[in-house]
Amino acid sequence: MSRATIEQSITDGQAYRIVDESNTIVGGVVLKIEGEKGDLDLLFVSPAAHSKGIGYAAWCEIEKRHPEVRIWETMTPYFEQRNIHFYVNRCGFHIVEFFNKFHTDPNETNTVSENIQEQFPDGMFRFQKIIE
Repeated sequence: MSRATIEQSITDGQAYRIVDESNTIVGGVVLKIEGEKGDLDLLFVSPAAHSKGIGYAAWCEIEKRHPEVRIWETMTPYFEQRNIHFYVNRCGFHIVEFFNKFHTDPNETNTVSENIQEQFPDGMFRFQKIIE
């Protein structure tokens, strides 16, 4: 992901640090909340802290802190199998759309869409989680 994309996400959203039990920063989250809809723009954990349940614990905390959100959405690149497993199998999201050069995101401007296609030429999955 480009630095510009990350900076724009942070500017438009709420950024949080993820810290472990020793109070060491091991990742971060950027959210956009609008009423009952929440967008998980970024969720990242340091590779040194992978497979320790930190990402899942962070996601559980997000849901707990935002009970007003009924629909969560996020996206991840096609090639990121670890992310796909995490969102679908661990966090309960469903894949609802696949954006690629033949099916672009209608909510993005041409410039943003071109930037995403340049960064992720194989496409992006859109995930959704509906909380009942």
